[in-house]
Amino acid sequence: MLDGLGLAAQAELLALGELSAKELVEHSLERIAAQEGLGAFRVVRAEAARAEAAEADRRLAEGERLPLLGVPVAIKDDTDLAGETTPFAVPGDHLPKERDAEQVRRLRAAGAVIVGKTSTCEIGLWPFSESPGFGCARNPWNPEYTPGGSSGGSAAAVAAGMVAAAVGSDGAGSIRIPAAWTGLVGIKPQRGRVSGYPHRDAFHGLTVWGPLARSVADAALLLDVLSGSHPEDVYQLDAPIGSFAEAARREPGRLRIAVSFRTAFGVTGRVDPEIRQAVERIARRLTELGHKVFPADPDYGLVGLGLVPRGTAGVADWLDSIPGAAPEARTEVEARIGRVVGRRLLPLARRMDPALQRRAGRIFQVADVVLTPTTAQPPPRVNAYEGANWNRTQSAAAAACPYAWPWNVLGWPAVGVPAGTTSAGLPIGAQLLGHDSDEALLISLAAQLEAVERWHERRAPVSMDRVA
Repeated sequence: MLDGLGLAAQAELLALGELSAKELVEHSLERIAAQEGLGAFRVVRAEAARAEAAEADRRLAEGERLPLLGVPVAIKDDTDLAGETTPFAVPGDHLPKERDAEQVRRLRAAGAVIVGKTSTCEIGLWPFSESPGFGCARNPWNPEYTPGGSSGGSAAAVAAGMVAAAVGSDGAGSIRIPAAWTGLVGIKPQRGRVSGYPHRDAFHGLTVWGPLARSVADAALLLDVLSGSHPEDVYQLDAPIGSFAEAARREPGRLRIAVSFRTAFGVTGRVDPEIRQAVERIARRLTELGHKVFPADPDYGLVGLGLVPRGTAGVADWLDSIPGAAPEARTEVEARIGRVVGRRLLPLARRMDPALQRRAGRIFQVADVVLTPTTAQPPPRVNAYEGANWNRTQSAAAAACPYAWPWNVLGWPAVGVPAGTTSAGLPIGAQLLGHDSDEALLISLAAQLEAVERWHERRAPVSMDRVA
């Protein structure tokens, strides 16, 4: 029974008294232990989670009701959790954090039980979740393959049924890529929607935090919990008029949807034929649902000039903040580029934002939503780039994942949805791209698509097995 329960269903049963937080947390911990070989978690807070579950049951018995009171969730290991370190996969002289990050504070305020911190790659650089210092995450659909990155541990945990939902972060597709490769829904919110505090301007505006879940409704509920600004955040947004959970229950209306396979200038990469076919099939589904679907491409312009300074300077900032950092050589190369070039070009990158947004935003004069592949290639094997230098890894990552990062530069929202599987049984994803603060529209459309695609009913084959 517990294996099939989503986030919203768990919260509802807890509120009705038909399930206890203790039962849910013990089930989560058992699933994590049984599938330890997937490497989804960097740290598991077993005893702390049990204590939090007991406290949640006490509060529930006294009649208290909160959106996630007693529900187990996971967070990515780039997020501060009081009493735990935040290595972000880089070995160093790490000390336990004294305070929770703002996302964690909001999760706790909603009553969630945080069972652990999930695996990633060094400073979130790559579309896999492997590092020499902290091991690797594997894909529950086939453990020989990566679940993606850099939020791969969070995706693996959800896809394998360890938790119903998890938080990831997305600076160049790091929520949407693992969502695509593990058959999940992943939401990259509008810049400023979810606070990254104590990071006031995470990766200089590229990175946002958001949910990974099996269903749109569960992802929307988690986004509601996470949303909100901290007073010291560089980017501040007003609260949305309605909840995202409500948007998931609302019909989107008849939309104009542009289908695009174009990549940004300077990025090349062949789209795998099975991925192209999967996205074209989703386009036909949307036509059947009554939407006007047609080919049209955003004009990305020189959007790459908005990515490289922010990304490289962000890596340099993070690495320089770690005492005794001992990163991989390719991570150090990225940081060196950030110190020498990226930081100098940051003012230019910021000045370019309005022009880039105007240029790419012209697509929304003719379309309400843009549909693209999430990735150009299916997931690679685990350790495919072990020991590879910066140039080889960067080139491979750019070729495999050219579609997600422009929306990080623009700062606009995106929702990754499952689009089927390859002939080898590995998941494929598509992404719905929106204009400024259009999360609710994207969520409504994704929920409508889910109702006919039924992806939330599918389970990774390994999710039911013991993985040592």
